[in-house]
Parts: sequence; structure tokens; C-alpha cells
Amino acid sequence: MAQANAASAVQNIFKTPELKEKILFTLLCLFIYRIGAHVTAPGVNPQALLDYFQQQSNSGGLLGLYNLFTGGQFSRSTVFALGIMPYISASIFVQIAGAVLPQVEKMQKEEEGRKRINQWTRYATVGLAAVQGWGFALFVESLNAVLSPGFWFRFQMMFFLTTGAVFVMWLGEQITERGIGNGASLMIFFSIIERIWPGILQTFTFVSTGALKSFNLLVVVVMMVGVVAGVVAITMAARRVAIQIPQRTMTRGRQREASRSFIPLRINAAGVMPIVFAQSVIVVPGAIATFFGDQRIKDFADYFAPGTTVYYIMSAGLILFFTYFYTSIIFNPVDLAENLKKQGGFIPGVKPGAKTAEYIDDVVSKITLPGATFLTVIALLPIFIARVVNTPFSFGGTSLLIVVGVALDTLTQMQQHLLLRKYDGFMKKGRVKFRGRQGPAGSF
Repeated sequence: MAQANAASAVQNIFKTPELKEKILFTLLCLFIYRIGAHVTAPGVNPQALLDYFQQQSNSGGLLGLYNLFTGGQFSRSTVFALGIMPYISASIFVQIAGAVLPQVEKMQKEEEGRKRINQWTRYATVGLAAVQGWGFALFVESLNAVLSPGFWFRFQMMFFLTTGAVFVMWLGEQITERGIGNGASLMIFFSIIERIWPGILQTFTFVSTGALKSFNLLVVVVMMVGVVAGVVAITMAARRVAIQIPQRTMTRGRQREASRSFIPLRINAAGVMPIVFAQSVIVVPGAIATFFGDQRIKDFADYFAPGTTVYYIMSAGLILFFTYFYTSIIFNPVDLAENLKKQGGFIPGVKPGAKTAEYIDDVVSKITLPGATFLTVIALLPIFIARVVNTPFSFGGTSLLIVVGVALDTLTQMQQHLLLRKYDGFMKKGRVKFRGRQGPAGSF
């Protein structure tokens, strides 16, 4: 039955011209993006860079996470080595500014203001890409992976990587506007799944050579299946807050009647961003030690190395903190309460306005704890299990969380297109949508 429904849904996609064009356009943009994964930036010895990342493959860290999000382009020094990350970082900075500065928050609520903010985000992307491009040039020079080091090489690398980042940003915006799904998220999604098949082949090689025992492989597979099931469950889980909305009727004797509905509050509203923030902070001691080269600083940074007790404790604490922090940025209960009040709706037993905002904020605070705990387990448990069973490779739940989350979001948008195409009048009738502030482009 399920297979028949899936086949029918696929047939409906190709019967819907608008949705078909969106999907084909998205695939074309993603194909162009992946072409850049095979164009190496000039002046760099990519093999030396690959050797470095292979040696650091089990240490994780910010560079490993960055390389994951770019589909390995960072380690291959391609023209798209920075990927979509400068655009995502700029979007996050702008969104944080909206939560801190009232002027920016006011602009986010206006059409012209949002256009100006999008322009600021593009300018910030160019600036961040230039800084990161220059830093990447210094990084590869420190690895002796440069044919002719010096100012000209750094400027050349900064130019190529900045241009590549701007082009990737433009592709992502085109997918979001003219394609299906969120462009930035889909780019990261395809960058991750591109590395799945080589990883599977490498795993079978480890089993055939005896580097990985069959029992350990079974443990890893069961672990990954459990992680995927947990990610799907938590991603779709939401607390439904019952509301009542006045609705006009055709009866003369009764002008209005209350229509029952609900506000879905997601348990994991922050997505994967708390893990990204936590890993960005936890690698700071190691980065400082590498920059200064002092042995005492290196010894101190070893306490924060992946696999140590301090690493697990610090990572868990940072993930919990950033989950609450990022949720407070992307979700504004005051705006939600105001929108509900404008529609004449209310939560039964709660006064409209400030009391409704307080009630929603209390509910969000309570449901965020299990979401934060889940993110902590997803981020740390696979690493811990991999070390216990002694696998020759490392894997984490971060990539699975991104893949499942983006896939569910894209499938939901495709389903909405199909429903709107088939039941256009029905879907528009009496539909009221409430949501908090949107996450940045690329919030997973």
C-alpha cells in the first residue's frame, strides 16, 4: 500500500508541470554546484592537503565539520572550497542582529526592510568569504602545500575563493526562489550524500582486510539506523497548543463561531545549528595552540581533544546552551501572540496578549530541553560508540541530522505543491498559519 502511494506521488510530480520544472531547475543548479567540486584552485598541491585531512580524520574539529559541509571541497582546495558556509554565517549574524537591535527587528517585518537586509547579507557574505579565503591561503602555506607562497598567491586565492562563494550564494538563492526547497540546505545535503557511497565502499574494504570486524560493523549499522529513526521522530515531533479562531458563518442568528485549531511548536526548533556552534567553540583552544606554537598551550589544549572526558562534558554543556540560545533567536513568542491576537484567536484559558506570550514561552522552554538532550546524544554517542568498537573511521550524527532534516523539509514542500495543485480552493479556505521568525538561509 505504501509503495503504491509512493509510486502515485511520483507520477503526480511529473503530471504537475510547475513542480516538475522546479525540481529539474533545482537538479540543474545542484549539478553545476557539484561540477565545481572537480575544479582545483591554482597554485595549491591538493595531495598535500588531502594527506593532512586524512591524518586529522578522526580528530573532528571545526575544519572537519567545514569540510563535511562542503562535500570535501575544502580538503581538495577547489574553487568552491568555502561552499555556502560564508552565506550561512552572514545570515546567522544578521539574524542575531535582529534579535539584539530593535531597528533591524523592525526592518525584518517590512517588505522593503527585508530586501535591504538581504542586500546586507550579500555584502557580509563577500566580506566573510574574502577573510576566509585569505585565511585558507595562510593555512595551506603552513602545510607547505603551495607551489609559490607569498602575497600574490594569497591575493589570488582570496579572489578565486571569494568569487566561488559568491557564485554558490547566487545558486542557492536561485534554488530558493525558482526551485524546490531551501537552496543553502540542499547544497549541504548533496555535499554530504555525495560522500556516502565512497564511505560504504571504504567500509567493505576495511571488512575484507580485517581492519573492521563484522560484529563491530553490525554495531555501527544498528547505531546508524537508530540515529536515523531518532532524527526522524524528533524532527517531526511537535507540541500542539490548542487555539480557537473566530470564523464567519452564513447563519443570520449567529455571526461568528469559534474554529478549533492548534499551533505546532517543534521540539527541535534549532535544528543542527547548536552542534555547529558548540564544535566551533570547542576547537578554539586547539586553534590557539596551533597559532602560537607554545608547548604549554598545546598541553592545555590536549584536554579539549575529541575523546577526552573534558571534551564530552564541554560539548554537552555547549550544545544545551546553544540550543536554548538559538531557539530564543529564531522563535519570538511575542510576535506569535500578537499575530494570534490580530486574527481574533486565543488559547483557551489564557488571556490574549502578554499572558499568551508568557504561556507560549513557558511551553517552548519546557519542550526545548528534550530537544537539546537529543541533539547532545546525536552529536556525542556515535563518536563514543565508534571509539568503543574501535572502528578505523569516525562518523557522527551531525551529517545524519542534516540529511534527514533537509529531506523531510523538501518532501513536505513537494507534498504541499501537490495538494495545492489538486485541492487549490479547499486548502486556501479558512487556513491561518502562525509561525515565529524564520531561521536564516541554511538553518537545517
